[in-house]
Amino acid sequence: MRQDRDNEAGGEPLDAAGVRAPTDNARRRPVPPAVTGARGRPSLEGVADMPARERAYHELKFRIMEGRLPPGTTLLEAEVANLLGLSRTPVREALIKLEEEGLVDVRPRHGISVRAQSIDDLSDIYDVFSTLEVKAVELAARRGIETNDGRRLSGILDQLERATQREDPVRWSHLDDQFHSELVSLSGNNRLCATLRQYWDQQYRARMAIVHMRPSTAQSDREHRAILQAVVERDIRRAAHLHQQHRDRADRLALELLRRGPA
Repeated sequence: MRQDRDNEAGGEPLDAAGVRAPTDNARRRPVPPAVTGARGRPSLEGVADMPARERAYHELKFRIMEGRLPPGTTLLEAEVANLLGLSRTPVREALIKLEEEGLVDVRPRHGISVRAQSIDDLSDIYDVFSTLEVKAVELAARRGIETNDGRRLSGILDQLERATQREDPVRWSHLDDQFHSELVSLSGNNRLCATLRQYWDQQYRARMAIVHMRPSTAQSDREHRAILQAVVERDIRRAAHLHQQHRDRADRLALELLRRGPA
């Protein structure tokens, strides 16, 4: 189905997961601070100062991941260039990179189509992502973490628990990403963190689709505390076991909610 730039902000349904494109007012709201690391959130910060090729890539990726160019959207290369206010050469290079990341399909002379994700696709992504994140936590426990790092992570968990009490799933989700990103970074393995970021990007749209569908996050809060304690105590086996249980439960819940779709 062809969707033009007017549809991009028209609030039309996106997919079975219930993601919707934001309205013009939503598009004008400031971009929230981005979480960095293995669970980085899309941001347009600094994009205006980038070379044209990088700007095209980051702007398109932001629109796709935030649902402004929903799955199934098809555009000609010239339409994409016009949308971004750039020439076709940097846009073409950006589209090739986005295709390599699995976000779009590029068809010569027919433009691009934003790729949808099936439940099977997401299940495969979760399998890889969770396995790597467990390994990162195991490495963090093996290396040990500084007292200041432990205090900082505990402070994030304090905020998570307050978000649970306030029943604020959006704030909770943001803090959850921050906690996991910072914990993973303490593994000391930059290659592992970079690979996690790649697989995080591939599941980001699905995560945002179920933010408001999640049940109470109190159990996750308890699991986070236990994982952090094991890492602080350098109990490698326990840290890996607890985090594996945490990821298994979270992945099952996410897939269940995605299958169910919006109420």
